[in-house]
Amino acid sequence: MSYEYALIVKNKTRMEQLIERFNTKAQARFYLERNGGDFDEYELEHLNFQHALSEVQRQLAGVLKYKLLDRSFLPGYLFAKQHLIITVGQDGLVANTAKYAGSCPILAVNPDVDRYDGVLLPYTVNNFLSGVRRILRDDFPVEEVSLAEARLQDGQRLLAFNELFIGASSHVSARYEIAMGQQQEVHSSSGLLVSTRAGSTAWLSSVFNMVQRVPAIFGAPTGFQPPQVAANELIFAVREPFASKQTQINMVAGKLGEQQHLQLSSLMPSQGVIFSDGIEQDFLQFNSGAVATIGVAPEKAMLVQQ
Repeated sequence: MSYEYALIVKNKTRMEQLIERFNTKAQARFYLERNGGDFDEYELEHLNFQHALSEVQRQLAGVLKYKLLDRSFLPGYLFAKQHLIITVGQDGLVANTAKYAGSCPILAVNPDVDRYDGVLLPYTVNNFLSGVRRILRDDFPVEEVSLAEARLQDGQRLLAFNELFIGASSHVSARYEIAMGQQQEVHSSSGLLVSTRAGSTAWLSSVFNMVQRVPAIFGAPTGFQPPQVAANELIFAVREPFASKQTQINMVAGKLGEQQHLQLSSLMPSQGVIFSDGIEQDFLQFNSGAVATIGVAPEKAMLVQQ
């Protein structure tokens, strides 16, 4: 495989986002420190990231041409098979990138091993170049990660590395009809999460935490353990389902095999959305009349391993 160039995908640091908000570094420092924050920590985090990014660029320049791509441009970027993707950032950046990357290999670099757990970040600044060279030789280990898919009846679709969220765009109840096989009911809830195995320890874990802790806090016995999710399975959970004369709470969780699907029909006249992996700007409208089919996507993310 011949690669035209590498794409280094990054995100803005917290300090950069603060400066965007307050126009200058001095004003950002004043605001944060006036409210008891530690601006020095933001600055150190920023400097560490910039050092790591510069080092990745310096080393890569001797091996392959590259371009820098900010996370905000991912939804509109056209990836090709000739692109080698290098993410420099936290685990979430890998998830954000993977759903747009198609079959491009993704080599994930942890820019700050003292700050970031790096569950999806097998490489560091010190060893990533060996991974790049293996990719260029077409001799590299890869983990294929299943993605989730939401497809509307008009052909629009959205992929997710961690999870899909289906619900309302603001803090109001989401209304929809849910169907799986012969089961069907109407929901009023805070929305629905559909998670891949990769995402089962991400947003979905907060649902599991609530299920475990609420009974314990009020003295009720609980033996609940989060379910295991297979590579080609999805797991869904309804957030805060509400029972009423018109809405039910029986279909609030379950698993989807590779050939199974959820069908969701919107009952919301406005503000209905489907987004994935925390990128709210890239969404499908899910208003009255929209029907979404949720299942395992045919595509897989290609994560380069050591």
